[in-house]
This record gives sequence, C-alpha cells and structure tokens, in this order.
Amino acid sequence: MSIDWLNPLDAWFLQVETDTQPMHVGSLLVFDGPAPAYQDYCDHLGSRLDIVPRYRQRVQRPPLDLARPYWVDDPHFHLTYHVRHTAVPQPGGEVQLRALAGRIMSQRLDLGRPLWEMWLVEGLEGGRWAVISKVHHAVIDGVSGHELLELLLDRDEDPPPPVPSTWQPRPAPSRQDALVEALSWMVRLPVIAGKAAASTVSKPKSALATGATTSSGLLRVGRKASGAHGLLNGPIGPHRRWAWGRGDLAQVKAIKQAAGCTVNDVVLAAIAGGYRQYFIDRGEPVHEEAVQSMVPVSVRSSDQRGRLGNQVSAMFANLPVDLADPLDRLRAVAEQMHQLKASGEAIGVGSMVSAAEFVPPTLVTLAARMSSSVGQRLFNTVTTNIPGPQYPLYLLGRRMRDMFPYIPIADGARISIGIVSYNGSLAFAATGDYDAVPDLDDLCRHIEAALHELTAAIVAVEPG
Repeated sequence: MSIDWLNPLDAWFLQVETDTQPMHVGSLLVFDGPAPAYQDYCDHLGSRLDIVPRYRQRVQRPPLDLARPYWVDDPHFHLTYHVRHTAVPQPGGEVQLRALAGRIMSQRLDLGRPLWEMWLVEGLEGGRWAVISKVHHAVIDGVSGHELLELLLDRDEDPPPPVPSTWQPRPAPSRQDALVEALSWMVRLPVIAGKAAASTVSKPKSALATGATTSSGLLRVGRKASGAHGLLNGPIGPHRRWAWGRGDLAQVKAIKQAAGCTVNDVVLAAIAGGYRQYFIDRGEPVHEEAVQSMVPVSVRSSDQRGRLGNQVSAMFANLPVDLADPLDRLRAVAEQMHQLKASGEAIGVGSMVSAAEFVPPTLVTLAARMSSSVGQRLFNTVTTNIPGPQYPLYLLGRRMRDMFPYIPIADGARISIGIVSYNGSLAFAATGDYDAVPDLDDLCRHIEAALHELTAAIVAVEPG
C-alpha cells in the first residue's frame, strides 16, 4: 500500500506547534442573511468533502518516528465534530465578532483528528452571519487555502442541491508496512541525495547560476540573523487577539500604476505607515530596523494548482517605519523588494527547506525545536499578501461580503498581518498576542489611514 507522507515543510509546521504557538491558519467569511440552518450547512459541506480528501484524514506517526508522519483516512470521522454552531452576543457588531473570533483562534486543533474546524456564527447586526474557519498549516498554505475556499463556495447564487457522499474510509497501512517503508526510505536516502546531486552536476551552467543565487540568498539570510528586537519581540501566551481593516483594491491599483510598482509594494508601504504611527503612539522608536518582516513567497508551480500542502519560501524585509513621508516609504519598499527578488533570498530559504528532504526526521525535529529562537533573530513580524477571487462567491445562495485572513504568530514575534483581495475589495487582518498587544485595533486603523495618506500623496504630485 502506498503511503502518503507529509512533505518536509508540512511536517515542520506540526513539529513547531506548542500550547503557546498553535499553527493553524484561518479565515472569517461574512455573508448576507439570513443564516442557513445548521443541518443545511452540514449537508452542503458534506457534499463537497469528496473533492478535499485531506479533510477526512488525520496524521499518523510512523513507528519510532523513523520517517515523517503520513496521512490516513480517519475511520471515526464525524462532520458534526468539525462543524460548530454559535452566535455573537448583541448587538452583534465587529467588537463582539472580534472577541469571539479571537477566542476560537486561541484554541488548538486536536492533532489526533482531521486538522480543521468551521464555526457557523449567527447574530451579526444587519441580519448577516459568518463562517470562521481553522485549518492547520500542515494542510494548506495561503494559495492552496484560497483554491480550497473556491471549491467549498459557489460562483452562482443558485447552486445545485447537495448530493450525499458515499465516502468510506480506506484501511490505514499496518504498522509493519509503515515500518518497512520508513526503513526502506532511510536505506535509500543516500541514493536519493546522490541522484539529486548528479542531476545538478549534469547541468553545470544551470547549477552554477542557481548555486550562485542560492548562496547569495543564504548569505543575506545569515546576515539578518543578528537580533531583531523591540516592541514586536518577546514571549507570547496562549491567547490571541484578531483585528481587521479594509481598503479599496482599485485605490491600491491606482497608486501602483502612478508609482510604477506592484500591488504588494503598496500594501507593504501602507503597513509600514500603520506600524510607524502605532509605534509613535506607544512611545517606541521608529528606527530603520524596528520592523523586520518575514514575507512568504509562493513557489507553487502551475502543475501544483489544486494540491493541498505547503509550497512556500520567504524573504526578509525591513519595513521603512523611520520614513515620515508616505511616498518615501513606498519608494523604499519598492526598491528593497526588487533587490530581494533579484538577490535569491527566497531561493536560498527554499533550498534550506528542500534540503530537509534528505535529512533524517529526528534531526528535523531537533531543528524545529530550535527554530523559535532562530526566528527571533531573523524577523519580528510576518506579512503575507494573498490574491483572492475578483468575483462574488456564494454559500447556499447567500453572497459573501467580506473575507479576512488569519495568520498565526510565532514564538517571539507578537504580531502577524495577512492581506487578501476579494471582488474589488482589500482586507487585512492582524493577529496579536492577547496580553502584549491589547490595542491591536489601533494598528489596523493606522494601516487604513496610511493607505488613504498614500492616495492623497499620489494625487498631490500627479500633473493636472
């Protein structure tokens, strides 16, 4: 029987999970009312799970942890365990919704079951309702998460009626089979690594070019491991705050066009402006290296679309919070991101991740346990931008109005920010440690203001 092993990065996200560092990602989806009945929602979701087999699978560890964990069908899968039903207290505004969402996201997923939950939330003002989704990072990255979202939702307001699933769990590999496969993998490991090296040697020009870029990227990463510190760094607890804000994608694209940069540059510049004001309000210094952000980069190829799991690398950028002028911040971000893309930093990080394919799992586990302290020296926040669908989506005939991303925080890095676009709108959401950042809403308000400030600055310098 073929064994469905986790890839190295997916396994790493499981290894680094702790009581204070749950590693699920998620989203908040807000819909027009009225809310569907709980059973109707379960029937709809159950009819779609056949296209997402991972949602009925759990993680199994091999005997003696001789190889990475693998996926098996959960014979005890029950949809109603994963789909929860709740309501926000009145008046059902965003204050109440954020408090509820923060509590839900603070709770770890059960690693012995399929690694997801969805909460049907009623009671929002204006007759609206919401879905709060949690999925472990071992299952999805940002791009695959949004591909999954479109499988569960509809482009049409009148979807076909749900078709009951006939799913039956497949038998899991026996412990003996798993042990044999794990031992076989360990025996073949030197051969696999040798073939990879031989493939590189057979293409010397390509290898030299890639090797030079990779080495340059690794050196840049190494130089940055020098000790990010300040307001954003420090120990975190088990509880989370989750706040969000909104922008206009057309406004961002107009800034991009006028400045000759990218949408991601504009978003990062607005976030830098938000952090700048947030630091000033709290009496914190706004020096050049106050905000060192990890910026995830998708390396998902066209033939990997539709697959779950993680296909990401990363770059590390200093957000220019020291610059008071919004256009100076935008120019600084655009120049830095251009240099980072050319430097091979993402390739260097990707090479480190790929190398885990040839490392015994016990060493990967040790590396995962050490990664938190290394992370504190490489970055003090995470900023990730995920392009979403630019057309309306529906769930049981109800139109989705808002979509906000949830990005976990890492030990030693107290805030992370996710950005997503949907149907002409831009949404960003900040995750923060509950005790360290009680004023997380202020940061989101400052980011909104910084985006408007960028628009005004662009208008002021344009001719006519």
